[in-house]
Amino acid sequence: MIKRLQRKFILIAALSVLLVELLVVGLINAINIGQINKREDQLMLILCDNDGDFPDFMHKEQRSEKPDNRYGNESEPFGQNSPPPSPEQDIKHGTVFGFKVNEETRYQTRYFYVRYNSEGKPVRVNTGHVAAVSSDEALKYAEQINAEKKTSGFVDNYRFAVKNTDDGGVLYIFLDCRDAIQTKQNFMLVSAAISLGGWVLVCMLIMIFSKFAVKPFIDNYEKQRMFITDAGHEIKTPLAIISANTEVIEMISEPNEWTESIKNQIERLNGLIANLLKLARMDEEAVKLTFAEFDLSDAFIDIAEPFKTLAANKGLTLSVEAEENIRINGDEGALRQLVSIFTENAVKYCDKDGEIKVSLAKTGSGRHAVISVENDCKEPPEHHERLFDRFYRADSSRKREDGEKKTGYGIGLSVAKATVEAHKGKIDCKTENGRIIFKAKLRII
Repeated sequence: MIKRLQRKFILIAALSVLLVELLVVGLINAINIGQINKREDQLMLILCDNDGDFPDFMHKEQRSEKPDNRYGNESEPFGQNSPPPSPEQDIKHGTVFGFKVNEETRYQTRYFYVRYNSEGKPVRVNTGHVAAVSSDEALKYAEQINAEKKTSGFVDNYRFAVKNTDDGGVLYIFLDCRDAIQTKQNFMLVSAAISLGGWVLVCMLIMIFSKFAVKPFIDNYEKQRMFITDAGHEIKTPLAIISANTEVIEMISEPNEWTESIKNQIERLNGLIANLLKLARMDEEAVKLTFAEFDLSDAFIDIAEPFKTLAANKGLTLSVEAEENIRINGDEGALRQLVSIFTENAVKYCDKDGEIKVSLAKTGSGRHAVISVENDCKEPPEHHERLFDRFYRADSSRKREDGEKKTGYGIGLSVAKATVEAHKGKIDCKTENGRIIFKAKLRII
């Protein structure tokens, strides 16, 4: 119980930290990508507004040249004939997250453009600002975009935009985004690696300090368990005395309804105490179940069949179906009690003249055995998922239609749940079509 609580705390804490880190890393990367994309948008907008070049900040004698003796490149090294920027352009397109066009922007940015005249013939190819693309390759890119009828997007690692010129021609502008793409990828990898390392470190700290975190719950649980154990043993003595006194009274005088009632209540309290002590031992994992291979089919039939008589006496119909040769490695006594709890619960709470079906079968994969008990229940409990909680009584004030009081302390199903969990199985309850169904799923050999 304590180890299970500690593991659950570690799992929840680790997943919570992981979720927060994923959100933070995702948000940081989204902001970074958005900032880089915004910068590219601004650069492309400036190039479009200046006919494929940047505003001229330099004197003519400061310019360098990369001649390409076709399509007029030799007459426009590094945008020699570009018009100077207007103040409005600089204010409108110059700043984004600290980015501002300056004298160095032209040399930091890799771009090229292809200009067509109104007749659809290339009249200028400027590759003076990029080393990886020749004039012929630039023309191929422009022809590809023209064939695809696109006005913006990406081709290879280049972002492009298409602008119609005042003379009826077309200008194809390309912006090299390889550095931006690499920056995005590197930032994503670094942030993910740092986040993963931080998460592993936090998980280690959680594992180290988890004992201190759950200590108050453990202390409270230990006090509760000790109280149940001590109270159970203390109550046994007065019950034994009451039982002995009742027997003496019956010896002196004849048994009557009062002594019978006392004996019945003593028997019920003894059963309650036994179940409480068993739950306490299971919770503290002090009970070591004896696991051994046995035939679950035979044990299932041995326990379920005798309930037919009890059901018939109450006007109920009980059917038992069991698949043969289902062998399991488990505690035979505990699993026999599991079948008994399920079946007794169905007989106790089934509707008048109702039908009970008790079955054992393998799953489709053949890896698990399913113990299923279902009965008619016109008024199912509102919170059937809580039926496995100890002391929970969904019908403490209800009676059968024939007036019989439904007795119980809400412990049996808690014992069943503890038994299934001790066997690494699953237990659940559901209602459908006016019936309530209890199932226990166990791994078989």
